[in-house]
Amino acid sequence: MDFNLTDEQRMWRESVREFCEREVKPRARHVDETGEFNWEAAHKMGPLGLLGLSAPEEYGGAGVDAISAAIAIEELGRACGSTALSIAAHNGLGCGALALFGTPAQKDKWLRPLASGAGRLASLALTEPGAGSDLAGGVKTRARLDGREWVIQGAKMWVTNASLADVIVTLVRTDPAGGTRSMSMIVVPTDTPGLTIAPPEKKMGLHGSPTHAVTYEEVRVPQENLLGEAGRGLAQALQVLDGGRIGIGALAVGLAQAAFEAGRAYAKERYAFGRPIAEFQAIQWMLADAATEIEAARLMVYRAAWLKQGGQPFALQAAMGKLLATEVAERACRNAIQIHGGYGYSSEYPVERIYRDARLMTIGEGTSEVQRMVIARHILANG
Repeated sequence: MDFNLTDEQRMWRESVREFCEREVKPRARHVDETGEFNWEAAHKMGPLGLLGLSAPEEYGGAGVDAISAAIAIEELGRACGSTALSIAAHNGLGCGALALFGTPAQKDKWLRPLASGAGRLASLALTEPGAGSDLAGGVKTRARLDGREWVIQGAKMWVTNASLADVIVTLVRTDPAGGTRSMSMIVVPTDTPGLTIAPPEKKMGLHGSPTHAVTYEEVRVPQENLLGEAGRGLAQALQVLDGGRIGIGALAVGLAQAAFEAGRAYAKERYAFGRPIAEFQAIQWMLADAATEIEAARLMVYRAAWLKQGGQPFALQAAMGKLLATEVAERACRNAIQIHGGYGYSSEYPVERIYRDARLMTIGEGTSEVQRMVIARHILANG
């Protein structure tokens, strides 16, 4: 389980777990039932570094390594899927884009308050009604220069954190000629006139992590809100998604771990035919499979993070880790419900919520099918 973690990384895990047990896990059911984001916990995350995992220390971030960032998201996922997803999207997508491509002035203006907890959260808008996995050909949201301002027109959907965010980093088409170098990333403050955030989507799970449609009607922002180089938006988005896949993989491991622990505890206390059901081989095998697969998924996610922090190519390993971890989480959650029997289907027990939360993980940040495409492309090109 420790993947040869350093003493500092082990202490970090203990610190984050203690925080999550105290501030996040006790409110997980309330968050799910009400759809209220856990701002009370989030406001306490800044001083711990949980809002600045991807931000350098000079801009108020935690400056932690990639494995430590994965550990934090895993522990949040173990406590509450909704809270974990919003914090993962804030760190890996919104702040991640600013940290990777922002100028010093942009980082000082936006990343510093976001990472320190002085602001709200960050968001990234990529997906559109006709552009999910096909970002290259499907993005219709456009931005044109009018003097010293970008004028944005279009619509995005499935934008995590939009209603919680100070800024939405938005992928737009800045060159009407099209092509892979026709898109750019632009930082859009959420109080900009013309920006409309629709009510949160009604979802199967992750109710406390709001997801929105966002429309841009002649939204004007300064020219200097361009993130990085014009025309590099698609490459930037794909680079951000590679890192985000480590986060979703870690979150899935946390959800799977929570389901496994709940199933193991219930198997020891539930009696059938005069003995704990943990003594029955059918239950033992479900637990054994879950423990084995979770460990394998954790190690694969950590390896991708290790490559990332070493400055090595990690896209293949991130796709592999995300694929394995998310599909393991589905199996682990399913079997945890099975171990609980009828009680597993009741909202009185956490496994029902965890299962619903885990279901998104094989879809968001690239579906399992897209991960297999990415993996196949890599292994065929390098064979």
